[in-house]
Amino acid sequence: MEYFRGRNFAFPLNRKTYIMGILNITSNSFFDGGKWNTPPRALEHALQMEKDGADILDIGAQSTRPGHIPMTAEEELNVLQNFLPQIAEKIRIPISVDTFFPSVADYALSHGASIVNDVSGVFNVDMAQAVKSYHAGWIVMHSGKSDADNTVVYGKGVVEDVKAFFSEMYSQCLDFGICAEQICYDVGIGFGKDRIDDLEILRHIADLKQPRRALMTALSCKRIIAQHTGTDDDDRLYGTLSANVLAIAGGTDFIRVHHVREHRLAVGMADAIIRTEG
Repeated sequence: MEYFRGRNFAFPLNRKTYIMGILNITSNSFFDGGKWNTPPRALEHALQMEKDGADILDIGAQSTRPGHIPMTAEEELNVLQNFLPQIAEKIRIPISVDTFFPSVADYALSHGASIVNDVSGVFNVDMAQAVKSYHAGWIVMHSGKSDADNTVVYGKGVVEDVKAFFSEMYSQCLDFGICAEQICYDVGIGFGKDRIDDLEILRHIADLKQPRRALMTALSCKRIIAQHTGTDDDDRLYGTLSANVLAIAGGTDFIRVHHVREHRLAVGMADAIIRTEG
């Protein structure tokens, strides 16, 4: 049996699709910033997502929307400290913290989280040490790259670049002493990519799915959905559902979403078709 696992969690791969529910405790996230940025509202929403069928709760204290002004590690930690302990006390599903700061990850892993969702796109030794020390899960995302004019460039194409990144991160993790089962790849939709690149990745999920390795697709309500459906706000749900089901057909193990209940219903049908034998 193949797994994505770490301290306090184990997800068998290729058996079902797992849902990561997004809990933005920010005021400026691109989709739902300001909705859950008080501890009582955040806890209420976390419990509702758990009830609706989320397998993981992903807490983000900093927006990574295009054009955002980055927080410092201290600022991000100050926000997270007001939310994480009380949520961890009530939630029974594994908690992920969405951060690229090792100090924030270390705090979160010592206060109830068991997964780091890292969008940095680099192998950071301090982050790797936190993951190793707590035997945590590490979601490593391809964040893309651009030239001096901020134009996205992929000499061999975006799919090959993502493959190369996954391979390099895998080797570095193993060399550092992090188990293969602790790693989950994220294709990085919308990060360092234009919309053509995003579509190319989604067309090639099956090529990006590595044997015995967990794969996440995180596209919920992003610009690619708005652009190709002409919708905004909650109407982005429908395009998100469509893209996620196709990603599941390609082999995605985890989907990261804002709308948990709707995706649980869609995933149930998709898994029945795609993952059920006989």
